[in-house]
Amino acid sequence: MDELQRLRGEIDAIDRELVELFRRRMAVTRQVGEYKRANGVPVLDLERERQLLQNKGELAGEELRPAVITLFQTVMALSRRQQRDLMGRGPDNPGVLRWQEAQNNLRQPIPAPRVVYQGVPGAYSEQAALDFFGPTVDTTGLEQFEDCFLALRDGRADYAVLPLENSSTGAIRQIYDLLTQYECYMVGETTVKVEHCLMALPGASLDTITHVYSHEQGLFQCERFLNAHPAWKQVPQADTAGSAKLVADSGDLTKAAVCSARAAELYGLDILARGINHNAHNTTRFVVASPRLELRPGADKVSTLFVLPHEAGSLHEILTVFSLHGLNLMKLESRPLPGRSWEYMFFLEFTGRPGDPAVGDALHELAQTTGEFRVLGWFPSNLD
Repeated sequence: MDELQRLRGEIDAIDRELVELFRRRMAVTRQVGEYKRANGVPVLDLERERQLLQNKGELAGEELRPAVITLFQTVMALSRRQQRDLMGRGPDNPGVLRWQEAQNNLRQPIPAPRVVYQGVPGAYSEQAALDFFGPTVDTTGLEQFEDCFLALRDGRADYAVLPLENSSTGAIRQIYDLLTQYECYMVGETTVKVEHCLMALPGASLDTITHVYSHEQGLFQCERFLNAHPAWKQVPQADTAGSAKLVADSGDLTKAAVCSARAAELYGLDILARGINHNAHNTTRFVVASPRLELRPGADKVSTLFVLPHEAGSLHEILTVFSLHGLNLMKLESRPLPGRSWEYMFFLEFTGRPGDPAVGDALHELAQTTGEFRVLGWFPSNLD
Protein backbone atom coordinates (compact mmCIF):
# COMPACT_ATOMS: atom_id res chain seq x y z
CA MET A 1 0.00 0.00 0.00
CA ASP A 2 2.95 2.37 0.61
CA GLU A 3 3.83 2.17 -3.09
CA LEU A 4 0.22 2.85 -4.07
CA GLN A 5 0.04 5.84 -1.75
CA ARG A 6 3.28 7.20 -3.21
CA LEU A 7 1.93 6.93 -6.75
CA ARG A 8 -1.33 8.60 -5.75
CA GLY A 9 0.68 11.39 -4.18
CA GLU A 10 2.51 11.91 -7.47
CA ILE A 11 -0.81 12.07 -9.31
CA ASP A 12 -2.14 14.64 -6.82
CA ALA A 13 0.95 16.80 -7.34
CA ILE A 14 0.61 16.59 -11.13
CA ASP A 15 -3.09 17.43 -10.87
CA ARG A 16 -2.31 20.56 -8.87
CA GLU A 17 0.01 21.64 -11.67
CA LEU A 18 -2.67 20.88 -14.25
CA VAL A 19 -5.24 22.94 -12.37
CA GLU A 20 -2.87 25.89 -12.16
CA LEU A 21 -2.07 25.60 -15.88
CA PHE A 22 -5.77 25.36 -16.68
CA ARG A 23 -6.46 28.46 -14.59
CA ARG A 24 -3.77 30.35 -16.51
CA ARG A 25 -5.12 29.10 -19.84
CA MET A 26 -8.66 30.23 -19.02
CA ALA A 27 -7.34 33.67 -18.05
CA VAL A 28 -5.80 34.01 -21.50
CA THR A 29 -8.88 32.68 -23.33
CA ARG A 30 -10.94 35.24 -21.42
CA GLN A 31 -8.74 37.95 -22.98
CA VAL A 32 -9.31 36.32 -26.37
CA GLY A 33 -13.06 36.45 -25.72
CA GLU A 34 -12.88 40.13 -24.82
CA TYR A 35 -10.99 40.82 -28.05
CA LYS A 36 -13.57 38.89 -30.08
CA ARG A 37 -16.41 40.77 -28.41
CA ALA A 38 -14.77 44.12 -29.10
CA ASN A 39 -14.01 43.31 -32.74
CA GLY A 40 -17.08 41.27 -33.68
CA VAL A 41 -15.10 38.04 -34.21
CA PRO A 42 -17.10 34.76 -33.98
CA VAL A 43 -16.38 32.50 -31.01
CA LEU A 44 -15.76 29.40 -33.12
CA ASP A 45 -13.12 29.25 -35.84
CA LEU A 46 -13.68 25.69 -36.97
CA GLU A 47 -10.70 25.42 -39.29
CA ARG A 48 -8.29 26.79 -36.69
CA GLU A 49 -9.69 24.44 -34.03
CA ARG A 50 -9.34 21.45 -36.32
CA GLN A 51 -5.71 22.34 -37.00
CA LEU A 52 -5.01 22.88 -33.29
CA LEU A 53 -6.42 19.49 -32.39
CA GLN A 54 -4.28 17.86 -35.04
CA ASN A 55 -1.18 19.63 -33.70
CA LYS A 56 -1.91 18.65 -30.09
CA GLY A 57 -2.36 15.05 -31.16
CA GLU A 58 0.96 15.01 -32.99
CA LEU A 59 2.74 16.39 -29.90
CA ALA A 60 1.46 13.46 -27.84
CA GLY A 61 2.74 10.68 -30.05
CA GLU A 62 0.79 7.81 -31.54
CA GLU A 63 -0.11 6.04 -28.30
CA LEU A 64 -1.67 9.03 -26.53
CA ARG A 65 -2.87 10.90 -29.62
CA PRO A 66 -6.62 9.95 -29.37
CA ALA A 67 -6.71 10.67 -25.63
CA VAL A 68 -4.98 14.04 -25.99
CA ILE A 69 -7.35 15.09 -28.80
CA THR A 70 -10.33 14.17 -26.57
CA LEU A 71 -8.78 16.12 -23.69
CA PHE A 72 -8.33 19.26 -25.76
CA GLN A 73 -11.76 18.98 -27.33
CA THR A 74 -13.16 19.32 -23.80
CA VAL A 75 -10.74 22.12 -22.86
CA MET A 76 -11.64 24.06 -26.00
CA ALA A 77 -15.35 23.54 -25.35
CA LEU A 78 -14.89 25.07 -21.89
CA SER A 79 -13.05 28.01 -23.44
CA ARG A 80 -15.82 28.59 -25.97
CA ARG A 81 -18.39 28.45 -23.18
CA GLN A 82 -16.44 31.10 -21.28
CA GLN A 83 -16.21 33.32 -24.36
CA ARG A 84 -19.91 32.98 -25.14
CA ASP A 85 -20.73 34.07 -21.59
CA LEU A 86 -18.54 37.15 -22.15
CA MET A 87 -20.27 37.93 -25.43
CA GLY A 88 -23.73 37.52 -23.95
CA ARG A 89 -26.38 34.93 -24.61
CA GLY A 90 -26.94 35.89 -28.20
CA PRO A 91 -30.20 37.86 -28.03
CA ASP A 92 -30.20 38.05 -31.82
CA ASN A 93 -29.83 34.27 -32.19
CA PRO A 94 -32.91 32.98 -34.09
CA GLY A 95 -33.16 29.91 -31.86
CA VAL A 96 -33.13 32.03 -28.71
CA LEU A 97 -35.72 34.44 -30.13
CA ARG A 98 -37.96 31.56 -31.18
CA TRP A 99 -37.84 30.06 -27.68
CA GLN A 100 -38.53 33.41 -26.02
CA GLU A 101 -41.50 33.98 -28.31
CA ALA A 102 -42.89 30.54 -27.46
CA GLN A 103 -42.65 31.33 -23.74
CA ASN A 104 -44.36 34.69 -24.25
CA ASN A 105 -47.26 32.88 -26.00
CA LEU A 106 -47.55 30.20 -23.31
CA ARG A 107 -51.07 28.86 -22.83
CA GLN A 108 -52.86 26.85 -20.16
CA PRO A 109 -54.13 23.31 -20.91
CA ILE A 110 -57.41 23.39 -22.82
CA PRO A 111 -60.45 22.03 -20.94
CA ALA A 112 -62.68 19.68 -22.94
CA PRO A 113 -60.23 19.69 -25.87
CA ARG A 114 -60.64 18.56 -29.47
CA VAL A 115 -58.08 15.79 -30.01
CA VAL A 116 -57.03 14.24 -33.31
CA TYR A 117 -55.06 11.10 -34.08
CA GLN A 118 -54.14 9.13 -37.16
CA GLY A 119 -56.39 6.16 -37.81
CA VAL A 120 -59.92 5.03 -37.01
CA PRO A 121 -61.61 4.06 -33.74
CA GLY A 122 -59.77 1.11 -32.20
CA ALA A 123 -56.33 2.40 -33.16
CA TYR A 124 -53.60 2.38 -30.54
CA SER A 125 -53.35 6.15 -31.07
CA GLU A 126 -56.98 6.52 -30.02
CA GLN A 127 -56.24 4.45 -26.92
CA ALA A 128 -53.32 6.76 -26.11
CA ALA A 129 -55.65 9.78 -26.41
CA LEU A 130 -58.17 8.19 -24.06
CA ASP A 131 -55.46 7.28 -21.58
CA PHE A 132 -54.02 10.81 -21.55
CA PHE A 133 -57.18 12.93 -21.65
CA GLY A 134 -59.76 10.57 -20.17
CA PRO A 135 -62.49 8.31 -21.60
CA THR A 136 -64.92 11.15 -22.43
CA VAL A 137 -62.53 13.22 -24.55
CA ASP A 138 -63.67 14.36 -27.98
CA THR A 139 -61.46 12.46 -30.46
CA THR A 140 -61.35 12.41 -34.25
CA GLY A 141 -59.37 9.98 -36.38
CA LEU A 142 -57.69 11.38 -39.50
CA GLU A 143 -56.31 9.57 -42.52
CA GLN A 144 -52.64 10.61 -42.47
CA PHE A 145 -50.14 11.76 -39.85
CA GLU A 146 -49.74 15.05 -41.71
CA ASP A 147 -53.49 15.64 -41.43
CA CYS A 148 -53.02 15.84 -37.66
CA PHE A 149 -50.36 18.55 -38.00
CA LEU A 150 -52.56 20.45 -40.45
CA ALA A 151 -55.50 20.28 -38.03
CA LEU A 152 -53.33 21.87 -35.34
CA ARG A 153 -52.05 24.54 -37.71
CA ASP A 154 -55.50 25.44 -38.99
CA GLY A 155 -57.15 25.57 -35.57
CA ARG A 156 -59.36 22.54 -36.14
CA ALA A 157 -57.86 20.69 -33.17
CA ASP A 158 -56.39 21.61 -29.81
CA TYR A 159 -54.08 18.59 -29.56
CA ALA A 160 -52.77 15.72 -31.67
CA VAL A 161 -51.68 12.38 -30.24
CA LEU A 162 -48.81 10.95 -32.27
CA PRO A 163 -46.73 7.75 -32.02
CA LEU A 164 -43.07 8.69 -31.70
CA GLU A 165 -41.27 5.41 -31.09
CA ASN A 166 -41.81 1.74 -30.39
CA SER A 167 -39.75 -0.37 -28.01
CA SER A 168 -39.41 -3.11 -30.64
CA THR A 169 -39.02 -1.25 -33.93
CA GLY A 170 -37.64 2.12 -32.88
CA ALA A 171 -38.46 5.60 -34.13
CA ILE A 172 -41.54 6.43 -36.22
CA ARG A 173 -39.60 8.34 -38.86
CA GLN A 174 -42.64 10.07 -40.40
CA ILE A 175 -43.39 11.85 -37.13
CA TYR A 176 -39.83 13.09 -36.71
CA ASP A 177 -39.81 14.40 -40.26
CA LEU A 178 -43.15 16.19 -39.79
CA LEU A 179 -41.96 17.78 -36.54
CA THR A 180 -39.28 19.57 -38.57
CA GLN A 181 -41.86 20.91 -41.03
CA TYR A 182 -44.59 22.19 -38.69
CA GLU A 183 -44.48 24.64 -35.79
CA CYS A 184 -45.87 22.75 -32.82
CA TYR A 185 -44.88 21.77 -29.29
CA MET A 186 -44.88 18.60 -27.23
CA VAL A 187 -46.91 19.13 -24.06
CA GLY A 188 -47.17 15.56 -22.78
CA GLU A 189 -46.48 11.92 -23.41
CA THR A 190 -47.94 8.52 -22.62
CA THR A 191 -47.28 4.89 -23.45
CA VAL A 192 -49.54 2.11 -24.67
CA LYS A 193 -48.69 -1.55 -24.27
CA VAL A 194 -49.08 -3.20 -27.65
CA GLU A 195 -50.72 -6.61 -27.80
CA HIS A 196 -51.39 -7.50 -31.40
CA CYS A 197 -54.11 -9.98 -32.22
CA LEU A 198 -54.91 -11.81 -35.43
CA MET A 199 -58.60 -11.35 -36.22
CA ALA A 200 -61.01 -12.24 -38.98
CA LEU A 201 -64.72 -12.51 -39.70
CA PRO A 202 -66.79 -15.04 -37.74
CA GLY A 203 -66.43 -18.41 -39.46
CA ALA A 204 -62.85 -17.79 -40.60
CA SER A 205 -59.94 -19.87 -39.33
CA LEU A 206 -56.17 -20.03 -39.74
CA ASP A 207 -56.79 -22.41 -42.65
CA THR A 208 -59.04 -19.99 -44.59
CA ILE A 209 -56.69 -17.02 -44.41
CA THR A 210 -54.72 -15.97 -47.49
CA HIS A 211 -54.11 -12.23 -46.83
CA VAL A 212 -53.15 -10.40 -43.63
CA TYR A 213 -53.55 -6.62 -43.32
CA SER A 214 -51.96 -4.19 -40.88
CA HIS A 215 -49.70 -1.17 -40.59
CA GLU A 216 -46.14 -1.99 -41.66
CA GLN A 217 -45.00 -1.65 -38.04
CA GLY A 218 -47.65 -4.13 -36.92
CA LEU A 219 -46.59 -6.65 -39.55
CA PHE A 220 -42.94 -6.23 -38.61
CA GLN A 221 -43.63 -6.62 -34.90
CA CYS A 222 -45.42 -9.92 -35.61
CA GLU A 223 -43.06 -11.23 -38.29
CA ARG A 224 -42.13 -14.43 -36.42
CA PHE A 225 -45.76 -15.48 -36.11
CA LEU A 226 -46.63 -14.43 -39.66
CA ASN A 227 -43.53 -16.02 -41.20
CA ALA A 228 -44.60 -19.31 -39.73
CA HIS A 229 -47.43 -19.14 -42.29
CA PRO A 230 -45.52 -18.50 -45.53
CA ALA A 231 -48.62 -18.89 -47.71
CA TRP A 232 -50.17 -15.77 -46.20
CA LYS A 233 -49.63 -12.56 -48.16
CA GLN A 234 -48.80 -9.63 -45.86
CA VAL A 235 -50.39 -6.37 -47.04
CA PRO A 236 -49.30 -3.06 -45.39
CA GLN A 237 -52.02 -0.52 -44.62
CA ALA A 238 -52.16 3.02 -43.27
CA ASP A 239 -52.99 1.86 -39.74
CA THR A 240 -53.86 -1.20 -37.68
CA ALA A 241 -57.47 -0.43 -36.76
CA GLY A 242 -58.20 0.57 -40.35
CA SER A 243 -57.12 -2.92 -41.34
CA ALA A 244 -59.71 -4.39 -38.98
CA LYS A 245 -62.39 -2.19 -40.56
CA LEU A 246 -61.23 -3.23 -44.04
CA VAL A 247 -61.57 -6.92 -43.12
CA ALA A 248 -64.97 -6.36 -41.52
CA ASP A 249 -66.28 -4.47 -44.56
CA SER A 250 -64.92 -7.06 -47.01
CA GLY A 251 -67.11 -9.96 -45.92
CA ASP A 252 -64.22 -12.19 -47.04
CA LEU A 253 -63.18 -15.15 -44.86
CA THR A 254 -59.74 -15.22 -46.51
CA LYS A 255 -58.79 -11.83 -45.06
CA ALA A 256 -57.38 -11.21 -41.58
CA ALA A 257 -56.05 -8.19 -39.70
CA VAL A 258 -53.40 -7.59 -37.08
CA CYS A 259 -54.47 -5.02 -34.49
CA SER A 260 -55.79 -4.58 -30.95
CA ALA A 261 -58.44 -6.65 -29.18
CA ARG A 262 -60.49 -3.45 -28.88
CA ALA A 263 -60.59 -3.15 -32.68
CA ALA A 264 -61.92 -6.70 -32.95
CA GLU A 265 -64.73 -5.80 -30.56
CA LEU A 266 -65.56 -2.56 -32.38
CA TYR A 267 -65.74 -4.18 -35.82
CA GLY A 268 -67.31 -7.50 -34.92
CA LEU A 269 -64.31 -9.72 -35.67
CA ASP A 270 -63.24 -12.94 -34.01
CA ILE A 271 -59.77 -13.15 -32.47
CA LEU A 272 -57.91 -16.15 -33.88
CA ALA A 273 -54.66 -15.59 -31.98
CA ARG A 274 -53.67 -13.19 -29.17
CA GLY A 275 -50.36 -11.61 -28.36
CA ILE A 276 -48.69 -12.52 -31.64
CA ASN A 277 -46.05 -9.76 -31.44
CA HIS A 278 -42.71 -11.45 -30.71
CA ASN A 279 -41.79 -8.94 -27.97
CA ALA A 280 -44.13 -9.42 -25.03
CA HIS A 281 -43.00 -6.05 -23.64
CA ASN A 282 -43.85 -4.20 -26.85
CA THR A 283 -44.73 -0.59 -25.98
CA THR A 284 -45.35 2.49 -28.11
CA ARG A 285 -44.53 5.96 -26.84
CA PHE A 286 -46.98 8.67 -27.87
CA VAL A 287 -46.51 12.43 -27.60
CA VAL A 288 -49.24 15.03 -27.27
CA ALA A 289 -48.64 17.92 -29.66
CA SER A 290 -50.06 21.42 -29.35
CA PRO A 291 -49.89 24.52 -31.60
CA ARG A 292 -48.63 26.52 -28.58
CA LEU A 293 -46.23 25.84 -25.75
CA GLU A 294 -47.64 24.68 -22.41
CA LEU A 295 -45.86 24.04 -19.10
CA ARG A 296 -47.92 21.45 -17.26
CA PRO A 297 -47.37 20.64 -13.58
CA GLY A 298 -44.46 18.26 -13.09
CA ALA A 299 -42.67 19.24 -16.31
CA ASP A 300 -39.25 17.58 -16.12
CA LYS A 301 -38.29 16.67 -19.69
CA VAL A 302 -37.09 19.04 -22.40
CA SER A 303 -37.28 18.11 -26.08
CA THR A 304 -35.23 19.98 -28.71
CA LEU A 305 -34.23 19.73 -32.35
CA PHE A 306 -31.27 21.24 -34.18
CA VAL A 307 -29.04 20.84 -37.22
CA LEU A 308 -25.40 19.79 -37.06
CA PRO A 309 -22.94 19.70 -39.97
CA HIS A 310 -21.12 16.50 -40.84
CA GLU A 311 -17.90 17.65 -39.17
CA ALA A 312 -15.58 16.04 -36.65
CA GLY A 313 -16.32 17.16 -33.11
CA SER A 314 -19.69 18.84 -33.76
CA LEU A 315 -21.70 16.25 -31.83
CA HIS A 316 -19.03 15.97 -29.15
CA GLU A 317 -19.42 19.68 -28.42
CA ILE A 318 -23.17 19.25 -27.91
CA LEU A 319 -22.65 16.34 -25.52
CA THR A 320 -20.12 18.41 -23.61
CA VAL A 321 -22.83 21.00 -22.89
CA PHE A 322 -24.83 18.43 -20.92
CA SER A 323 -21.79 17.08 -19.14
CA LEU A 324 -20.75 20.56 -18.00
CA HIS A 325 -24.23 21.43 -16.72
CA GLY A 326 -24.81 18.06 -15.02
CA LEU A 327 -27.95 17.30 -17.05
CA ASN A 328 -29.12 13.80 -17.92
CA LEU A 329 -29.38 13.19 -21.66
CA MET A 330 -32.32 10.82 -22.25
CA LYS A 331 -32.61 10.46 -26.01
CA LEU A 332 -30.72 11.38 -29.18
CA GLU A 333 -32.20 10.65 -32.59
CA SER A 334 -30.96 11.79 -36.01
CA ARG A 335 -32.67 12.21 -39.36
CA PRO A 336 -30.98 13.13 -42.68
CA LEU A 337 -31.94 16.50 -44.14
CA PRO A 338 -33.48 16.20 -47.63
CA GLY A 339 -31.37 17.89 -50.30
CA ARG A 340 -28.47 18.58 -47.90
CA SER A 341 -25.90 15.81 -48.17
CA TRP A 342 -24.33 14.70 -44.90
CA GLU A 343 -26.27 17.14 -42.76
CA TYR A 344 -28.57 15.87 -40.06
CA MET A 345 -31.46 17.03 -37.93
CA PHE A 346 -31.00 15.86 -34.35
CA PHE A 347 -33.78 15.33 -31.82
CA LEU A 348 -32.48 15.51 -28.28
CA GLU A 349 -34.27 15.10 -24.95
CA PHE A 350 -32.90 15.72 -21.47
CA THR A 351 -34.16 16.04 -17.91
CA GLY A 352 -34.66 19.40 -16.25
CA ARG A 353 -37.29 21.36 -14.37
CA PRO A 354 -38.51 24.92 -15.02
CA GLY A 355 -36.53 27.39 -12.97
CA ASP A 356 -33.33 25.33 -13.03
CA PRO A 357 -30.59 27.75 -14.19
CA ALA A 358 -28.60 24.84 -15.66
CA VAL A 359 -31.45 24.13 -18.09
CA GLY A 360 -31.65 27.74 -19.26
CA ASP A 361 -27.90 27.92 -19.71
CA ALA A 362 -27.85 24.64 -21.65
CA LEU A 363 -30.64 25.79 -23.98
CA HIS A 364 -28.83 29.02 -24.76
CA GLU A 365 -25.58 27.17 -25.44
CA LEU A 366 -27.38 24.76 -27.74
CA ALA A 367 -28.90 27.68 -29.63
CA GLN A 368 -25.47 29.23 -30.07
CA THR A 369 -23.64 26.08 -31.13
CA THR A 370 -26.18 24.57 -33.53
CA GLY A 371 -28.19 25.59 -36.57
CA GLU A 372 -32.01 25.80 -36.87
CA PHE A 373 -32.45 25.30 -33.15
CA ARG A 374 -35.94 24.76 -31.67
CA VAL A 375 -37.30 23.79 -28.29
CA LEU A 376 -40.04 21.28 -29.05
CA GLY A 377 -41.49 21.16 -25.57
CA TRP A 378 -41.12 20.92 -21.83
CA PHE A 379 -43.45 18.35 -20.29
CA PRO A 380 -43.85 15.73 -17.54
CA SER A 381 -42.08 12.46 -18.23
CA ASN A 382 -44.57 9.59 -18.33
CA LEU A 383 -42.94 6.41 -19.61
CA ASP A 384 -44.24 3.93 -17.01
